[in-house]
Amino acid sequence: MTVVRSLAFHLLFYVWSVAIALVCTPILLAPASWTLAMFHLWGRGLVLLLRICGVRVEVRGRGHIPAGAALVAPKHQCMFDVFAQFTWLPASVFVMKKELNLIPWFGWYAAKVGTIDVDRSAGASALKAMVREAKTLFARDRQIVIFPEGHRGTPGVAGDYKPGVAALYRELDVPVCPVATNSGVHWRSFLRTPGTIVFEYLEPIPPGLKRAEFMRVLEERIETASNRLLSL
Repeated sequence: MTVVRSLAFHLLFYVWSVAIALVCTPILLAPASWTLAMFHLWGRGLVLLLRICGVRVEVRGRGHIPAGAALVAPKHQCMFDVFAQFTWLPASVFVMKKELNLIPWFGWYAAKVGTIDVDRSAGASALKAMVREAKTLFARDRQIVIFPEGHRGTPGVAGDYKPGVAALYRELDVPVCPVATNSGVHWRSFLRTPGTIVFEYLEPIPPGLKRAEFMRVLEERIETASNRLLSL
């Protein structure tokens, strides 16, 4: 039954995604706020579609969800982690590898809302460009989302936390909001297994910590809370 429900979800996922991408194409000519509204609608639609598979989505720590300019650092276990941030944050913008901009429609919409594209082969110059763009977006009250591990990982396993989040933390001099999740347990490569996906927004880490201490605290908070959610 799980396989059948997962197949139904995949079919409806693509129908929903293609339909909203095509229908909303004209908003590429409108203000970026319209595209953000489209992303909210798309994400909420996916949350509803997951119920076909017996998967519910719960958000904890709503009091820690930033309303204005903020740096958000979520655990990354599956693609739904991206869709979820579009859904819950009021004006999110992602730090992502530049190759994703080549995806038709998704890349166009991402560029419209001001995504920070990172050339991973550029080294230090890529970090400087990322910080420069982030400062501009902060002035517009955007929530900058960066996955500290840089890529999807296995539930229960701590990834290699990258220097990008530390660079933004130091240069922007702002609190960082960690986000824990158990999403990878229920959203696997193909299967969508019944249960509750939780996104828990944790207490922000205040600015001013030394780099090593910041990275230690960030990883400890995210991994401890995420591992606790695995038992749900």
